[in-house]
Amino acid sequence: MQRLALFDLDNTLVDRQLAFSVWAAEFAGEADLGGDAACWLITADRQGARPRDQFFREVRDHFGLAEPADELWAAFRARMPDLVRCETRVLDGLSQLRASGWRVAIVTNGMADNQLMKIERSGLSERVDACCVSGEVGIRKPDVRIFQLAAERCGLALADGGWMIGDNPEHDIAGGRAAGLRTMWVGGQGDWPKGELRADRTVADAADAISLLLDESWHGQDDRSRFPSR
Repeated sequence: MQRLALFDLDNTLVDRQLAFSVWAAEFAGEADLGGDAACWLITADRQGARPRDQFFREVRDHFGLAEPADELWAAFRARMPDLVRCETRVLDGLSQLRASGWRVAIVTNGMADNQLMKIERSGLSERVDACCVSGEVGIRKPDVRIFQLAAERCGLALADGGWMIGDNPEHDIAGGRAAGLRTMWVGGQGDWPKGELRADRTVADAADAISLLLDESWHGQDDRSRFPSR
């Protein structure tokens, strides 16, 4: 199996939930929405699972805001890239992966402006070979074509295999499996859906996933026993 590692962005490489919580507190304070508003926003967000246009229409209606929903959404997209962070150990780990001969890409759903700015401002753009953002390429996970495009942008063929690492059971794990990739689920973001095929491995975070990939690279073999069950 070739050394190809595809990573999800939100709640995999960066802590989207923490950034959203900061945004919610800022937004509630600036708009003087009251003490419970930030908690309401976090609950209504559903960890980013809801379509953003739907979410901001509900925000506007719930708080009786004058701004159109699309303006609220645009302001959110402009602010979030300044709030997301990628841990130093993850950035360093990605650099080590590439130095060890791995090709690395980010595969993420979302608006192109928001996601690409997150990648740039978090320092990730310098640590990966390619990015595929659904809003840029017109294909969303779990469509196999977005994984294929990510591999091609890394100069590799998807048919030769690799890994998909992410937190979403449907988009990242089922999608990666359908694309012929082995998968790592970044756990702790919710319960595994009933009936879904399990990932090859469950890891605590992206740094843990990178450590396992580096361990395989150091030993120069594709050996499942090198990836302990969690």
